[in-house]
Amino acid sequence: MNRPLMAKDFMVTRLVTLSPNLDVYDAINMLLSNKISGAPVIDEDRNLLGVLSERCCMRVLIDAAYENMPTTEVHSFMVRDVPTITEETDLLSIAQMFYDSTARRLPVVRDGKLVGQVSRRDILAAIQKLHSIAPSDVGQSRSDLLYLSSLVERNEAPIS
Repeated sequence: MNRPLMAKDFMVTRLVTLSPNLDVYDAINMLLSNKISGAPVIDEDRNLLGVLSERCCMRVLIDAAYENMPTTEVHSFMVRDVPTITEETDLLSIAQMFYDSTARRLPVVRDGKLVGQVSRRDILAAIQKLHSIAPSDVGQSRSDLLYLSSLVERNEAPIS
């Protein structure tokens, strides 16, 4: 059965997350040690509060250079108004969101709670997986397959 390829099919669920009260320098160490460019900030109930990104961390450096920072907690530097998606958001819509914005990751939420994340790299991997199906297997060119597969996951061979 064919159905749209959705975030739940390729989102990452094992995430590095940050607490809003975590020291921002500890958060930077976590980002660096995990080789990631940002992480969701959540409360104890997994409610999404925002995202701390590399760009946010540049603000830490600038603030520290020009003024005495009143706090070094993550909540003071994170972006609060972040775009989110649901598990049911389709691949093409997610790709369009990335194309239209500077976001590098989109938190996946259910009832305000973080359940996963999709990055630009996850989109590329999903496209690569769809594109790796040999054209002869489906009787179409690779470009036609990519166009159709952006919307539909093919679980069965086409009828010839």
